[in-house]
Amino acid sequence: MPAPTPVVTPVPAPGRPRRRVPRDPIFHFYSRGTELNHFLRRRIRPLGIGVMISIVISAGIAAGNTDGSVYLTFAMACSLVAVGLLALPFRRARLTATRELPPHATAGQPLTYHVQLKNHRRKSPRGFELLETAPDPRPGHALFRATREPGEEGRNLFDRHLAWYRWNWLCESRLLFEGGRSERIERLRPAAGATVAMTLVPRRRGLIRLNDLRVLLPDPIGLFQRCVTVPAPPATLAVLPRRYPLPRFELPGSARFQPGGEATARHAGATGEFTGLRDYQPGDPLRLIHWPTWARTGKPVVKELEDTFFPRHGLILDTFPGPGDEALFEDAVSVAASFVVAVDARESLIDLMFIAGHGRVVTAGQGIARAETLLEVLAGVESAPDEDFESLGRLVRRHGEDLAGCLCVFSGWSPSRARLLDSLNRAGIETSALVVCREMPGAVPRCHFVRSVSLAKDLLKLPQKL
Repeated sequence: MPAPTPVVTPVPAPGRPRRRVPRDPIFHFYSRGTELNHFLRRRIRPLGIGVMISIVISAGIAAGNTDGSVYLTFAMACSLVAVGLLALPFRRARLTATRELPPHATAGQPLTYHVQLKNHRRKSPRGFELLETAPDPRPGHALFRATREPGEEGRNLFDRHLAWYRWNWLCESRLLFEGGRSERIERLRPAAGATVAMTLVPRRRGLIRLNDLRVLLPDPIGLFQRCVTVPAPPATLAVLPRRYPLPRFELPGSARFQPGGEATARHAGATGEFTGLRDYQPGDPLRLIHWPTWARTGKPVVKELEDTFFPRHGLILDTFPGPGDEALFEDAVSVAASFVVAVDARESLIDLMFIAGHGRVVTAGQGIARAETLLEVLAGVESAPDEDFESLGRLVRRHGEDLAGCLCVFSGWSPSRARLLDSLNRAGIETSALVVCREMPGAVPRCHFVRSVSLAKDLLKLPQKL
């Protein structure tokens, strides 16, 4: 009989013991406190807060006071709270919903969408509301400790150590939308459906994932409310950048024109001059058929048109904000979106150029893509971690032969941006810049400065010739 095989237990290699990351009590206190505050705010109505405050005040006054009205007030407030809490378990609803979202929203502008609601209970829920909850805006520990609130260096040592204002600023800046509440729905019949309108205001561009729909069921007194999740398929809302009105302007450069070609004419409409007739070929648009000649000869004939020509402009977006200039970058994206909308894409081509890990060029205009395509790209563009104006300059020079001129949108002003502007002009590309800044610097050739604090007013003061 063979000897049993010995079992060898692996011994871990000796090494340094893993260091335990120390717990951050301030961060966890803020995180848990914000979570608790959010939980209570969805379940205690304003009237309930007022009643509970009256309990605390009357209890404090009642100490050493023999006035019966104080005790009566205390007893009445406690009775109302007890009745409201006891009524909550009887407020029930079993609903399902489907969101009907528009294709786009715009940052800072109210959006109204509809929710198809269906009741799956034999009883009719009465007097309820729908609530769309935004994704959790609380920052992680690394972000909380690595980020500094604007102007934090001016606060006292106590505030800088506790970082309470930094926490509030981070939560406020990361909140994706406000609102998301419906009007009061008085009744929903059993096994019936209804269409409910909801309104929210997106606070920032990008994608918003909606996956937390609740039904609020208040008690008969209106002090408290149940907050029940409503099953609904998740939905994604694309939020376009904020846009500002612009005065009449002319983009730099006007000498070079790009041929639209026959493919462009098929999409955008035949605008060239008539040059002759030829036999029909598969794929020719029906609107180009010359019907009188077809009737006379008995075979299909189409019109030939000369190529149309369109000016092509470059819109260069600076994705390299400096430390603490993230707000300037967001303003620069909004300025670029404003020019995309203001430029007549039916009469020109626009090349949006920026660096996002690598050089990207997105073209819109006559027969190629709509301006909404560029807005969708701008909605998702992110800042680059490292400054690389050399790559941006090479990207623009590679397409310089096709461009009539370029407009650079900078988030701040620096020597590297000035060198980029000079290099493009030396390469024969007529270029000017629009700089979003905090303070107005001195006059710089081919540059127009707008302040972030008065962005809308300064944009309306831009000259006609950029």
